[in-house]
Amino acid sequence: MSGTRRPEPLLEIRDLRLETGPGPDPVRLVDGVDLTIGAGEVLGLVGESGSGKSLTMRSVLGLLPTGVRVGGGEALWDGSDLLAYDEKRLRPVRGGEVGMVFQDPSQALDPLMRVGDHIVETLRLHDRGLSRSAARERAVAALAGVGVPDPARRARQYPHEFSGGMKQRAMIAVALANRPRLLIADEPTTALDVTIQAQILDLLRTARDELGTAVVLITHDLGLVAEISDRVAVMYAGRIVETGPVERIFREPAHPYTRGLLASRPHLAARGTDLPAIGGQPPAPAQRPSGCAFHPRCALALPECSVQVPTLTIRGAGHLAACHLEAPPETTADTTSEGVLR
Repeated sequence: MSGTRRPEPLLEIRDLRLETGPGPDPVRLVDGVDLTIGAGEVLGLVGESGSGKSLTMRSVLGLLPTGVRVGGGEALWDGSDLLAYDEKRLRPVRGGEVGMVFQDPSQALDPLMRVGDHIVETLRLHDRGLSRSAARERAVAALAGVGVPDPARRARQYPHEFSGGMKQRAMIAVALANRPRLLIADEPTTALDVTIQAQILDLLRTARDELGTAVVLITHDLGLVAEISDRVAVMYAGRIVETGPVERIFREPAHPYTRGLLASRPHLAARGTDLPAIGGQPPAPAQRPSGCAFHPRCALALPECSVQVPTLTIRGAGHLAACHLEAPPETTADTTSEGVLR
């Protein structure tokens, strides 16, 4: 996005808590997440598997897995809390106001339904006055809009007749059919080759630029975030540990976890050398340590890191980080030093 002024908030997630398990002491999966998505912007939501990225965004649409529930917080959309909506009230929002592209299109597309009918069903669900013939025309146009060749013929085919990249295009066509104001893309390029990845990112850019659609890109790949996102939010163990404009986060990351993710990116200049890696594994939700959840893996941990949970504090314009360490900019900007990591 051009300029530095933040767009108007479209979705505001406040103090979101998601939990599972019975009894008075459930396991906290997402713990106090605050997240704002502006109108027409692309937010990259980054973190290792199990950090809570997908759960956070699925909760907004009432798509939590069985056994996971909302323990508190708000998700404000047009001033109303989506977390308080029942299924009937959520239906016009889900697929109408907010579209979602799932990680595995093979699981999301009904194998017994023609690809075009997926789009027709979505269109008519949110526009009862739309005739089936008009919906079919719009479905073909939607497939053409995401680059599916010979869309009239392809609309009559079944998902198994599409390649992985074409299935993902079809999923994006379904998600964008009703011109949503927000598109949630959950690992949309997983298992796709780099050429198809670039094409999918182009489709997300087009949705933003031509439709004005805001996009949340859920990924573990910071390279993808750098290519398309305006802002980035980094999650670890169910919390946001750093957030801010992409350029600043990549130039001056303030949290050791963000620095580790950046350092572990492949670089052509480092070909033939081992990439630095973050030692250890993220903790299971039921086994998170006290204090900062990252401290057992952090070579820069201070004594207070093991006992006190850090809060998000301002590190620059629009830049927040949850870390007890206040490193000087020249140290924080070093994303290639192996000394940062164990």
